[in-house]
Amino acid sequence: MTHSYDMPLGLYIGGEWIGAEGRDTQPVLNPATGAVLGELPLASEADLDRVLEAADRGFRAWRTSSPQQRAEVLSRTAALIRERADHLAALATFEQGKPLAEAKGEALATAMVLDFHAGEASRIFGRVLPRPTGTRSMVLQQPVGPVAAFCAWNFPIMNPVRKISPAITAGCSVILKPSEETPATAIAVMRCFIDAGLPGDVAQLVFGMPDLVSRHLLASPVTRKLSFTGSVPVGKHLMRLAADTVMRTTMELGGHGPVLVFDDCDVDRTIDALVTHKFRNAGQVCVAPTRFHVQQGVYERFAKGFADRAAALRIGDGFAADTQMGPLANPRRPEAIGAFVEDAVRAGARLLTGGEGLGRDGFFFRPTVLTDVPLEAKVMQDEPFGPIATFRPFATDDEAIAEANRLPYGLGAYCFTESGRRQNRLADEVEAGVIGINTVRLSWGDSPFGGMKDSGFGSEDGPEGVAAHLATKAVHIM
Repeated sequence: MTHSYDMPLGLYIGGEWIGAEGRDTQPVLNPATGAVLGELPLASEADLDRVLEAADRGFRAWRTSSPQQRAEVLSRTAALIRERADHLAALATFEQGKPLAEAKGEALATAMVLDFHAGEASRIFGRVLPRPTGTRSMVLQQPVGPVAAFCAWNFPIMNPVRKISPAITAGCSVILKPSEETPATAIAVMRCFIDAGLPGDVAQLVFGMPDLVSRHLLASPVTRKLSFTGSVPVGKHLMRLAADTVMRTTMELGGHGPVLVFDDCDVDRTIDALVTHKFRNAGQVCVAPTRFHVQQGVYERFAKGFADRAAALRIGDGFAADTQMGPLANPRRPEAIGAFVEDAVRAGARLLTGGEGLGRDGFFFRPTVLTDVPLEAKVMQDEPFGPIATFRPFATDDEAIAEANRLPYGLGAYCFTESGRRQNRLADEVEAGVIGINTVRLSWGDSPFGGMKDSGFGSEDGPEGVAAHLATKAVHIM
């Protein structure tokens, strides 16, 4: 099957698609080849003023829409995502590099999030409090207002929906700035919402210089909420900007996923699950398992088995049928991953496999496994966001939990043990917003997804994701 990159690139402002004429542009690259796919127009300050005006109009109209109207738009969008899954997946593979099957799976999972929000639209409840006869006290949940939403490039189908869907479920309007590296995928997602009947002022789509866009949108009194998915440093910068207007925020920031493997687990099954999960999307996942802490009794066997399976993964263009891991997303990533490896080896780590690129066009880096990695190595402190797995042994449960909680991050964590008593303890004591015990799946449409500590606060998905877009109001009638 031949795939083509055929999505016109532009901005969506006030129900109108706007092209590159009279605007600065930025090239969009294919990470598998380094070739230019297209030129993306960037928003000017005048464009952003129009965006804010449209979002304000859209909020005033959409907040009065019925739950049924919101649910119908969401359900139709889910149906269009499924209908267009092959096209969406191809665009994601062109722009972000992940294997086509992974991208299609992302599209289908995205539709499930929309299905959940369609049902949640009619479950935004207030309450009536007990008062003397003839009086009333009510608690209302109302949409907070226009939302400025910024999302990353690593899940170019799912991330835009995670921003738009809960906002419009709650009755908010939304201004979405996706990554400039994956614009066509975000545009195709936005077209699904538009074709499903979402009014033009309710959702806006802009690309631009990140600092210009964020400062302009977050300084405006129109914007009432910030929702951000991305790195910890950028998230902290945006929080400072949002503080000037006391803006509601949801921050889904970086992680450094610890994996605690105990000697009573099913070793081979655990290795199989973790190798696939570690190297999906070339390790460019905020909840990717990265720091593997393995109990001494199975440490050498586990590390060798993991490295052997990692070395056997087939690396290549995401459109090739046998590709299991694609390229990294941009030319900055291979250099950054290589620097992590060199630093760890200098510090005394053993390189079992990988540690280098493929020596071909594109932004490829081999799946990499490092064992006996000293804690002072940079990769044990900073999120690598790439195809690196680091291994260290531990002896006791206390030692494993201390290692899991050592860093300021607290997004995703994984634990593998057959002991029910230990499972309960890990659920209580591991500091992470999402924990998988004997599973690698951390994301479900009906379950909250978010972090703690430096990994952010607030939730996406689940009822909590919608609640993050609601303001609580108490009304007393005497």
